[in-house]
Amino acid sequence: MSTENQAADPLHTPEEAHTKVVNPAAAHDAIPAVDPRLLVREEGLAGYLSEFGRRMKAGDLGSIPVVIGLVIIWSIFQGLNANFLSPENLSNIAITMTATGMMAVGIIFVLLLGEIDLSVGSVSGVSGAIVAVLAVTHGVNEWLAILAAVVGGALIGSIHGFFFARIGAPAFAVTLSGLLFWSGAMLQILGSNGTVNLDSEGVVGKLTTYFFSDVAVGYGLAAVAVAGYFLATFFDARRREAAGVPSRPLAEILLRTGLLALFTFGPAIVFNQYKGLPLAVVLFLLALVGTDFVLRRTSFGRQVFALGGSVEASRRAGINVNRVRITVFAIAGTFAAIGGLFWASKIAAANQSAGAGDLLMNVIAAAVIGGTSLFGGRGRTWNALLGVMVITSIQYGLALEGIATPIQYMITGAVLLATVVIDSITRKTQKTAGRA
Repeated sequence: MSTENQAADPLHTPEEAHTKVVNPAAAHDAIPAVDPRLLVREEGLAGYLSEFGRRMKAGDLGSIPVVIGLVIIWSIFQGLNANFLSPENLSNIAITMTATGMMAVGIIFVLLLGEIDLSVGSVSGVSGAIVAVLAVTHGVNEWLAILAAVVGGALIGSIHGFFFARIGAPAFAVTLSGLLFWSGAMLQILGSNGTVNLDSEGVVGKLTTYFFSDVAVGYGLAAVAVAGYFLATFFDARRREAAGVPSRPLAEILLRTGLLALFTFGPAIVFNQYKGLPLAVVLFLLALVGTDFVLRRTSFGRQVFALGGSVEASRRAGINVNRVRITVFAIAGTFAAIGGLFWASKIAAANQSAGAGDLLMNVIAAAVIGGTSLFGGRGRTWNALLGVMVITSIQYGLALEGIATPIQYMITGAVLLATVVIDSITRKTQKTAGRA
């Protein structure tokens, strides 16, 4: 028999030992493997309820505890004071939380590595000082002053990341040193006066005072967000379906879009009952959307999560560990600087108390309370929104009741402790269930 005929005969091919079917009848009746996510979606509502119960038993709580906590907090304070959920108070809460929230976004990147940055408060103070001195004292164009402050924050974060990643110094020690060093730098920049007032009509001044008074802006942005989400999710599902991979059915997409509409048009209605949509809220939401995209849709984001899971495994997978670490701390410094601009706008000045007090505590607490794990590898930048809403709501609610600041600290600390305990218990439960 010729070589050509041998190749044409399946009984004589080199792969015979690997491809020959021993029991054709059994192979014909075999059930192909099915992705569990497909089974959940095919079962409809019952499937999702079953999946939800399984995740709860496995300790995968997600943002459920903080959402429940927020509902309880709002219910209690509304019962104590009918003005708590008024459009004016909710608008003030939303504006106040943007500064801490911006800084919490940067901290989340660091926490995803399982590390900590104690310098963000001081960096925010340096940022405000740079803008005030350049724009007011030296007459530099305000946009250039803002750019210098933000770039300065990124450089400071990169320095911290260098000592941590390249030198091997503990992040705690490096950023604790940064806390002291940059606090001194801020005082040096401000000079002997200690306070530089900002133009309330300037770019920085309007960050927390400008409102889109036209109701069409709030409703229009809500409509764009809902429509954009629906189209992106719909076409992504069609693309995945065409590729033969699990995809969301249309009913689920419509349900998710409806929930998003509720959480976008609801706040728009509230804001339009007061002064309109605050610029600060728009900028904060844009930062959340952008950073969430980076973490969930880019290779860099996947590398951050990988490092939070296991540094050694990430290194063996070819990830440039030092580069990712330095970049993460640079991001933290950048958002600390941005948060500093919002704080300077809030008080229309840069002074010696900027970045001090309970700011650092609130930034870290916002990230952790929102659902970001202190152990690394789990969290989303949207956690900053949930966490800072909890903290700011507690502060405003207690202030309406005339409760002293020490009690506010105690309650916030108790909430943070409860969150950490829940996180620890959740991790143990997930390990027991084989999901961590």
